[in-house]
Amino acid sequence: MDGNKRWVSGELQHPDRDPNRRQFVAQKQEPFGAILSCIDSRVPPELLFDTGLGDLYVMRTGGEAVGPVVTGSVEYGPMTSGTPLIVVLGHQRCGAVEAAYNSIRDGNPLPGNLEAITKALRPAYEQAVRESGGDPVETMARAQVELTAADLRSNQDLAPLVGRGALAVVGAYYSLDTGKVEVLAGAPS
Repeated sequence: MDGNKRWVSGELQHPDRDPNRRQFVAQKQEPFGAILSCIDSRVPPELLFDTGLGDLYVMRTGGEAVGPVVTGSVEYGPMTSGTPLIVVLGHQRCGAVEAAYNSIRDGNPLPGNLEAITKALRPAYEQAVRESGGDPVETMARAQVELTAADLRSNQDLAPLVGRGALAVVGAYYSLDTGKVEVLAGAPS
């Protein structure tokens, strides 16, 4: 979050981005966090958290949609090298969430494999409809973050790490307007 404060203020440090760091991590990596975020070109985790080479595992899918390969990728750091943090990062004005919302609401399937994203986001759609307040697409985007983070927290392989305090799974939301990341759920105490 300190890196995000630097991003918001424009006082970037650009840490761990030089040949010495590249050489240091060439043989081994020990990222301090894993980020599951959206594919959106305006939401690059390494930049908005002002991090560098070897600092983060980053997985990006449309609307933070998950399936077995993505979940396995998220599990990799905590289960193989003790990475202590997973952040599920949604964002304002998410095109994937909006497309899925409209597809489900109107009953018009998206073409090709985009329908797999819609299917993965259906629980967030259903939660947004139940909450029925404010902008339904933004409500759905936040619901997707919270549901995905909760699923990862209770995942059979990650739950024991969470239970003993070796892993935090945090849901967060990025404002395109301000650059600020807001923690929604799961912040370590």
